[in-house]
Amino acid sequence: MATTSQRSVVIRLGLAQTLGWASSYYLPALLAVPMARELGLPTAWVFAAFSLALVVSAWAGPLAGGLIDRHGGRPVLMGTSGLFALGLLGMSQAQGLTSLLLAWALVGVAMGAGLYEAAFATVVRLYGQGARHAITGITLMGGLASTVGWPLTAWLEHHVGWRGACAAWALLHGALGLPLHAGLPRSAASVEGAELASQDPVAEATGVTGALPRAPAPSPAWTSFLLAVVFAITWFISTAMAAHLPTMLQAAGASVAASVAVGALVGPAQVAGRLLEYSLPRRVHPLWPARLAALAHPLGAATLLLAGPVAAPLFALLHGAGNGILTIAKGTLPLVLFGPAGYGARQGWLMLPARVTQALAPFAFGLVLDRLQGQALWFTAGLGLLCCAALLALRAGRFNPA
Repeated sequence: MATTSQRSVVIRLGLAQTLGWASSYYLPALLAVPMARELGLPTAWVFAAFSLALVVSAWAGPLAGGLIDRHGGRPVLMGTSGLFALGLLGMSQAQGLTSLLLAWALVGVAMGAGLYEAAFATVVRLYGQGARHAITGITLMGGLASTVGWPLTAWLEHHVGWRGACAAWALLHGALGLPLHAGLPRSAASVEGAELASQDPVAEATGVTGALPRAPAPSPAWTSFLLAVVFAITWFISTAMAAHLPTMLQAAGASVAASVAVGALVGPAQVAGRLLEYSLPRRVHPLWPARLAALAHPLGAATLLLAGPVAAPLFALLHGAGNGILTIAKGTLPLVLFGPAGYGARQGWLMLPARVTQALAPFAFGLVLDRLQGQALWFTAGLGLLCCAALLALRAGRFNPA
């Protein structure tokens, strides 16, 4: 059971994550066209600037994670509030491609140092193995980013234009995000020191201590490789679907109206998946729900392709629920498989390939969709099966259910 202090931390980080995602990841969907129109650029160049931000975020992640390992999340996340504000303010003043690219690059640094992975590292730094449910709670609140962000961005763009919308988001980072992060507790002694003192980090990560027999630990390099593959595939599929879902459903035979209605099911399904994971008994190893979640997209895709558009709602529900659970797995699996020592830096490196594939996903899947039309779903279904195979190759072992 979470303490009052831990709940307060989760609420602070959850609200800040909602703000961070809404003002970065979900911004181009509504502002790319008016940005491009006023700046005299092709819309594709605005999305290219966003892709640049995602690539920059990939390289900022490991550095930010290492800083959180050493100093805790509070100072790092306070800094990212400032970076978000500066980047968005710069975006509001962009006069051409160069200034737009520079603004998005600054936002990219803030994304890499301030979104989910940084929030996960912060609670692991504070609570060690007890951070699993805190990670789930943060993703539950962060899952509302599009629900809150898109209507607010649309309202702002309608009333004050895209420049005013960017400036307003910058103001919110200073007026809301910074105080939320400033109110986080300062980290105590590093969990790394406590873990090294046990002289058995594998036992600490799995919950097996003393002379209890256990199988030889898998190679940390092999485990890291498998996790990086899982995260890269997960981000590719989720980003590809976010960018192309309505078009892909229409290519599979659904009407325009049905495609929009079905797409609206993904968000609630993600939240439902995260609630399901949160309700599981603490003794359930997070590998098991992750393995089942990895099968959700391939199962939904196969059903849609074989049964036709009538199965589109089932596909959206399965894809959304699976993606919601896998978002949690990105935070919990490194914790239970490696322990809390060095979590932040490790998480940053594990997510680096995922950030790169995320940046490439809209373009790459767009090419596949153009060539294969509705059958392009077999491509992402195959990737989902590969993700599940990588998760099956990871050994669950015993772990501390705290």
